[in-house]
Amino acid sequence: MAEQNAEAKLKNLLKQERIQLWNPPFTDDDNQPGCRHMQELAERYAPLVLLSVSEVGGALESIRVQTVKRGKGNKTYRETNVATLELLLPRDSRKDPKSKKNYLETRLDMLVQEVVDRIGAEYGLQYIKLILNGKTLSVDQRLDEQGVKNHSKMMVLKVSDAELKQQMSKEEEKKKQQSESLQRTQKGFQILSERDGSEDPETTPFLEIADQRGNPLKIPHKKRKTLILAMGFHEKGRSLMKRKQYDNALCHLLQADQQFSKCDSALLNAVDNYAVLQLDIVWCYRALEALSCLEDGKSRLQRAEDCFLQCYGEQRERLLMIKGNTGREEVLFLRLYLLQSLLSYIEGNDAQARHQLSKVESLYSRLCLDSEKMAQLMALGFSEREARLGLRACRGDLQEAAIHISNRRQEREELKQRERQRRRRRVEDIASLMELGYSRRDAARALHRADGDLNKACEILQDSSAAAQATNNNTEGAVSPERVEQLLYLGFERGASEAALALTGGDVQSATQLLLDNGGVLSPHSTSTSTSTSTSSSTSPSSEEPTTSSNFTEDDELVSEVLEDISRHEEDYLDLTLEEESELMDTIKSYLNRGSAHTV
Repeated sequence: MAEQNAEAKLKNLLKQERIQLWNPPFTDDDNQPGCRHMQELAERYAPLVLLSVSEVGGALESIRVQTVKRGKGNKTYRETNVATLELLLPRDSRKDPKSKKNYLETRLDMLVQEVVDRIGAEYGLQYIKLILNGKTLSVDQRLDEQGVKNHSKMMVLKVSDAELKQQMSKEEEKKKQQSESLQRTQKGFQILSERDGSEDPETTPFLEIADQRGNPLKIPHKKRKTLILAMGFHEKGRSLMKRKQYDNALCHLLQADQQFSKCDSALLNAVDNYAVLQLDIVWCYRALEALSCLEDGKSRLQRAEDCFLQCYGEQRERLLMIKGNTGREEVLFLRLYLLQSLLSYIEGNDAQARHQLSKVESLYSRLCLDSEKMAQLMALGFSEREARLGLRACRGDLQEAAIHISNRRQEREELKQRERQRRRRRVEDIASLMELGYSRRDAARALHRADGDLNKACEILQDSSAAAQATNNNTEGAVSPERVEQLLYLGFERGASEAALALTGGDVQSATQLLLDNGGVLSPHSTSTSTSTSTSSSTSPSSEEPTTSSNFTEDDELVSEVLEDISRHEEDYLDLTLEEESELMDTIKSYLNRGSAHTV
């Protein structure tokens, strides 16, 4: 990171002074450096970036070579479509050990395997693989199909024959597992998103979207489905992050981001889920050392910060009004500022990195908990999570934390009691409707549509029965003996005549034309298509088909699988130990101090 930091600072200085190193007097007609002018530039910049003249001179020459190479590459690409790729080779394979950068010219419509063969032949490498933005390129696909562009930077990894086979096997297995995990997660949450709570929740789990206090929110069905998918992928991703499976976690988090992007901005600004997701994605970038995702990371952190301010209020006033305190959510801002500090340092903006890091350190001093107070709360029977969240909510006050945790327990118990009462009342209401002759399924659906109002549900069922009866009566009138006889007189078969009359609502002329169009042949069962929509509400799904039974088993398995990844605690995302954050703080601090050491 230190080299990136130095080059970034120098590039900023060059931009400010509009100095173009690829032009005279810094580069002559033979593309060689103008030594005297480069030396003067290094001497002038050294005190500004707090580095030695030799270090600055080396960094400036590296930048100059890059710009000259890029200029030539751009011209070549415009004229011939031949791209220039930057290769980061293994140390022992570089032609110039001092140079980390090597270049390859190629068309982008080439298969990766052809490029691998060229690199292997040129640098004496037998088995290699190419990495772009943290992802291994597939050898059986073209470069441009996998995001390779002119001036793309690719890492070349060398592996032995045995390692290659093992790695290929692992990569294939890893991709397969990731793909299967994404598919199973999507299908599981799709099943849950289709459930509206009209089935018995004791036997058929379904998800509700609730507010900060656990109260269910009424959301239109289509938006609810999208939200459940988005939040489901996010929960799965967070579960994988806890197990340090960052690459697989990132796949799920990016899927969550896609689903959230389908929601309107008003909804996203009203909840903190979307902001937390952006933080989690950038945290995965950091864990995977995917520094090439810098620009994407910056924009995601900005979205997270904007969303937090919109959702919580500029001074956390909305959060204070809803929850009564803001201490637990401070861990989110600590992680936000920490990641912003890291990206600022990588960009060469040390001042901004220090500024953000000072905010991190201030938050950390408040959020890092007294182990003795934690132990005292746990001795009272509270869990580690309850103790941690309680102390942060109460700014470290032990007695207030104990009261707060007890109150939260009581609130959750009251919420559970209300839910149990609601379910018990629902079961009783379904039984009452079944006593009137309605099926369990119809009774449950009617109650759901009526928001639990028994009288309204009864009206819905009566209206449905009346509509079905009217449809049946219309069908019977349409297929009257007199009309059937008219068609029989014209020479059509009885079954076909009855089917045609049913499909045309008893219009003899239309039925005649329909029979003529179909050569006088219509199945008597065709009448079921005209009545299925109105009678389907009273028709139970067939359980005789073996596929249906097996699908239910598979659905139950998928639902159980995805439910395991959903935290049972609504504030699980706030329960950070801050161990990883502390390590990253120390790392950034050491790099910043290293830069300051040159002033001594």
